[in-house]
Amino acid sequence: MGITAIIIEDDLELCEVEKELLELNDMIILAIGNNGLEAVELYQKFKPDIVLMDVRMPHYDGIYGLENIKKLDPKAKIIMVTAESNERTIQKINELKASALIFKPFDAAKLFATIDELFSKTQI
Repeated sequence: MGITAIIIEDDLELCEVEKELLELNDMIILAIGNNGLEAVELYQKFKPDIVLMDVRMPHYDGIYGLENIKKLDPKAKIIMVTAESNERTIQKINELKASALIFKPFDAAKLFATIDELFSKTQI
């Protein structure tokens, strides 16, 4: 069985692109959400292998999602995706121990290299 994932992204077009990319690489998308609160709820419900989550979203941002998923499961694999290069935001993401941070626009090769790296670490 492939790696399971949830995608948390408020930009519907980008979300669709991410979904297709992941599915083309044999990943199974269990659910899609569009804010940090939904990320936490979907994580609890589906327990995916990985979460791909935007940082800037309305209502509850990705920082909220990251912080609360990590409280539920400190070993959760969460890739944060952002177009923002605000130093405080990046520092907060690092403090909360996101598995990886990818800057938009990203290319598919970078995303999959990051995912491969995350899963090769756990196989050792």
